[in-house]
Amino acid sequence: MTRAKRGSGGLRFQPAGGARTAAVPTGKRQVLGIERLSHDGRGIAHEGGRTWFVAGALPGERVEARVLGARSQVVEARTLKVLEASPLRRTPPCSVADRCGGCTLQHLPHADQLSLKQESLAEQFRRLAGVQPSSWAAPMVGPEFGYRRRARIAVRWDERQQRLEVGFRAEASQDIVTPDDCLVLVPELQPLLRALPELLGGLERPQVIGHVELFQGTATALLVRHTQALLPVDQARLRDFCADREVQLWWQGKGEPTPDRADAVLGYALAAWGLTLGYQPGDFVQVNAAINEAMVAQALDWLAPTATDRVLDLFCGLGNFSLPLARRAQAVTGIEGVAAMTSRAIQNARDNGIGNAHFLQVDLSNPLPAELDAHSLALLDPPRDGALEVVRQLGRLGVRRLVYVSCNPSTLARDAGELVRQGYRMTRAGILDMFPQTAHVEAMVLFEAGGMPG
Repeated sequence: MTRAKRGSGGLRFQPAGGARTAAVPTGKRQVLGIERLSHDGRGIAHEGGRTWFVAGALPGERVEARVLGARSQVVEARTLKVLEASPLRRTPPCSVADRCGGCTLQHLPHADQLSLKQESLAEQFRRLAGVQPSSWAAPMVGPEFGYRRRARIAVRWDERQQRLEVGFRAEASQDIVTPDDCLVLVPELQPLLRALPELLGGLERPQVIGHVELFQGTATALLVRHTQALLPVDQARLRDFCADREVQLWWQGKGEPTPDRADAVLGYALAAWGLTLGYQPGDFVQVNAAINEAMVAQALDWLAPTATDRVLDLFCGLGNFSLPLARRAQAVTGIEGVAAMTSRAIQNARDNGIGNAHFLQVDLSNPLPAELDAHSLALLDPPRDGALEVVRQLGRLGVRRLVYVSCNPSTLARDAGELVRQGYRMTRAGILDMFPQTAHVEAMVLFEAGGMPG
């Protein structure tokens, strides 16, 4: 209901119940006292009846922040100036850490980053599922920097200034930040990143470049995503650049990525199991090689498969867990929703001489195939949406022990609650520091049959 209000300008209308609270304009500067950290690493403040989430701020600090956006009673902002610093604050080693959207926690010491992630996971278990693990594993950690073996590089043509911008997206913005270096990339990729602005900016038609991706595995690779066909002279320039640096060149237009040379082979090693897994740009692979290998080892340790166990690997991808599991189990059934990934998992098993791992393409948002055989152990590594439909069906397959690897604490907690209701016990959990310098939380949880339904 509205009511008319007479003023000097004639009739105006306002919502019943009084005038609206004035909006907080984007760009406004505000001094704030930071109370605590949110689960994503932003500082939380309360001012003017609103809750402020402030990137780059720590508890106990007074900061001057700039508003990035506001909705209802929530304001998102970024620190412009630290007026009173926390004793925890450190100077970020990256010169563009205050602008780049990639690393959001470089101002926080690594040990405190780990504590934040552990607390975030525990809080999600409490709030969404009302459960806690029987024991916490020590956080799985690797190098703070130099860990990322895959990166997407943003490219944008500035029509007004007639120049190409190359770098990473700024936080909460479409702006592009061009770093002198990226400290989280593996050393093999850092020289390529430094050379890209000059390389791409020197093309005759740089406007057709959509983005570039860098990969490091058994070979170094550069993928050029283009929105239109490149000129022959630009193709030659990119080929010469890659040949000089012994880098594979891949192209992607409207279809799937294709190598410039038909004999190009790209993969990564799981050395502890004597395995090499092939992949192509666009396939999902964990970006942190050291944590990935440690994660696989911990999953096998927690599952403890024997020569009589049949293991179900759900969301199996390229076989990252399936093939190491097959070294110890009687048989492994890998299930994946993406056809190309399923095909490459089958090929990876063949190339590594593994005959007891079998792979099926199944849409895992639907019920599992009714004819699926019983399995004593299971491993799940779903995308951010989690695996609610799948976990509801594990009991009928005879799964007595399962490991759940997650990249999203909220869907993990939701699915954990469902597993506990089915009679599984959450016996162990721990965080995996797959993305140091960010608030991204990866976790591993062990469930065992035999608990009381909740």
